[in-house]
Amino acid sequence: MSFGQGGPQSQWDPWKPQSQQPSQQPWNSGQADNTPDWAALAEASEARAKRRRLLFIGGGALATVAIATAVAVAVVSANGSGPASDGPSSRLPATADIPSASATAPSFAPTSAPPPLDPKDFVSSVKKDKAPLGPDLLFPGTQLTMGETVYKKGPTADTRTCGSAAQKTLPKVLTDNGCTRMMRVTYTQGDVAVTVGVAVFDTEAQAAKAKQQADERSIIRSLSGGGVKSFCTGAVCRSTTNSYGRYAYFTVAGFTDGKDVTEKTTEVFKAGDDLAEFAFRQIRRRGEAQASAAAEAG
Repeated sequence: MSFGQGGPQSQWDPWKPQSQQPSQQPWNSGQADNTPDWAALAEASEARAKRRRLLFIGGGALATVAIATAVAVAVVSANGSGPASDGPSSRLPATADIPSASATAPSFAPTSAPPPLDPKDFVSSVKKDKAPLGPDLLFPGTQLTMGETVYKKGPTADTRTCGSAAQKTLPKVLTDNGCTRMMRVTYTQGDVAVTVGVAVFDTEAQAAKAKQQADERSIIRSLSGGGVKSFCTGAVCRSTTNSYGRYAYFTVAGFTDGKDVTEKTTEVFKAGDDLAEFAFRQIRRRGEAQASAAAEAG
């Protein structure tokens, strides 16, 4: 069988080894052999691939140059060689634009705790001051320690007739201001004795007024007995007056041997001050205990 000029030829298969390629013929040459010109096609394909490789390499080089330029600009700006407005801080978002931790934190409805109860309120009026009351409750135990000094507790007394437990100008002061109760207790330390008297009123205003009206001759009556000798019945003694809430408290201090108190007998002044301080603390603690109980009750 003949395929044009050149005599019979075996058909070339590019995928078979040792297969011969026919002589190159241009397309549509008018000859009878219609076999494609594989060599021309290969050269054209190789030329196109080479152009694509050149374009890719060229484009890659341009991209590398652009990236290097951008990095260089960023480094120059970060080093501060550019204007201050180009620095890293200027590129940060404004404070209002930065989300804060509190933006995602859970929120709770605001609550307002009630103000703490004032202990003084509970000892300023008979309407609130409802706790049990008595000389042994205000002055418990058999002795009292103040600092390094120990005082022995002596006799106690309790009366609804306030004037009977006072002398000089004090009975009138107590009566005029509505005193309802007078409690007394005596403490001793060596030959020094102190009687503390606590007068009870219905209101704080009454107790404060009694304190204001008391003068240097307004003296509580000393309490003796139970091993305590009589004192401050004729000798010079030292007295104090004060008030807290609806209570007015008084002291009279002197010697059990009848000596007069002078400015040099500091042990008497100290004893009177210690017992006045203790009376104040006990009245205040009474208020604190009632305030705490009211708070727990809700």
